[in-house]
Amino acid sequence: MPRANTREKEAYRKLSIKASPPRPILRNAVVAFLVGGAICLVGQIILSWISSTGIGRVQALSRTQTIMVFLGAFFTGLGLYDRLGAFAGMGAAIPITGFANSIVSPAMEFKREGFILGVSARMFQVAGPVIVYSFVASLAVSSAVLILAR
Repeated sequence: MPRANTREKEAYRKLSIKASPPRPILRNAVVAFLVGGAICLVGQIILSWISSTGIGRVQALSRTQTIMVFLGAFFTGLGLYDRLGAFAGMGAAIPITGFANSIVSPAMEFKREGFILGVSARMFQVAGPVIVYSFVASLAVSSAVLILAR
């Protein structure tokens, strides 16, 4: 089968752009902003409520993060977070609840393969690289701070 030359590739690219529906970039950006902001507002309300009980700021932050991760995982289990993600795009993926969704979704998808080879093996399929690179970046930054502080 002969390879397409540059002119044919360019013609195909133009044809595919012409045949594709226009992307609603402004709508997607506004929806992502509003949904992501709403998720963060829920987190802020939870933080304010926990802080009003009189515990320290660090403990309140830890509890808020735990609650937000739980809510993300819970709504993923109910099938609601995936619908929210389809509607809001990155607005639902960026907050910490999106991280919980990225761990729970593959685990739920592969649960019929068993606990070890299904859930446990696939749970960190998406989130695993994020965790590894975050760990490596934190090591690099803390090492640089340690060296430069001397």
